[in-house]
Amino acid sequence: MAIFTGAGVAIATPFDDNYNIDYKSFGKLIDFQIENKTDAIVVCGTTGEASTLNHEEHLAAIRYCVNHVNKRVPVIAGTGSNDTRTAVFLTRKAEEAGADAALIVSPYYNKATQKGLIEHYTYIAERTSLPIIIYNIPGRTGCKIESKTMAQLVKDVDNIVAIKDATGDVTYTAQLMYDTQGDIDIYSGNDDMIVPMLSLGAKGVISVLSNIAPEDTHNICAEYFAGNTDKSRDLQIKYFELIRALFCEVNPIPVKKALELMGICGGHLRRPLTEMEPEHTERLRRAMIETGILA
Repeated sequence: MAIFTGAGVAIATPFDDNYNIDYKSFGKLIDFQIENKTDAIVVCGTTGEASTLNHEEHLAAIRYCVNHVNKRVPVIAGTGSNDTRTAVFLTRKAEEAGADAALIVSPYYNKATQKGLIEHYTYIAERTSLPIIIYNIPGRTGCKIESKTMAQLVKDVDNIVAIKDATGDVTYTAQLMYDTQGDIDIYSGNDDMIVPMLSLGAKGVISVLSNIAPEDTHNICAEYFAGNTDKSRDLQIKYFELIRALFCEVNPIPVKKALELMGICGGHLRRPLTEMEPEHTERLRRAMIETGILA
């Protein structure tokens, strides 16, 4: 059984004026998601700026999210690291906190071999009972998980059950379905490719767009699963320019600006991320108005 189907939000981590986690705004954002049909919450991922959180903050954010969600939807904790031991530590702590699954990014910077990736993920999986979603995003990590490597991991390791595919390559997705014979749950890691990936058998999306348009991102998936492919496609196209605007600077700079424009939380970012450029902010604002998110 899939950890979730539909749209899981890759939730942002709000910071206050002193760049500490703003838990009041975090709770507000979580409630906004659940009230607007988000199917799962992915905490402390790329969009959550996990790379700038120390271990104490990282685990505190996971605990807060699990407790605030209170079983209303699944909570998936980002617990990846380029150090296998650190990934084990974070994953075990997330399990203790009550997370429903772990999202574990491929090791960045080290650029492991495919053999190294198999050993990395197997070692982590053997030390937790959580179901694991492997996160394949070579554009960020410099390390691509080949489809045959995924097929071997899914075959040999019981609790490796899914992949967040952010390769941006539908041929890779098709190859993955072929190599695994469909014995894997795939989630799109790209908001502009939800419908194409659903057509190849994906279970949904782990979404940046969901931060600001949770109901319609959910509906892209729900309409597709209901057989209303035209409605699903039309929603995908409706948000095309907004999705482009959300990635006109590196994620999560634009989505945090969007949340600020909506009044949900401040747009504070931890360095080395910086304030969005004015012309990009205006592009984002226009796209939010065109889709009805802003008046």
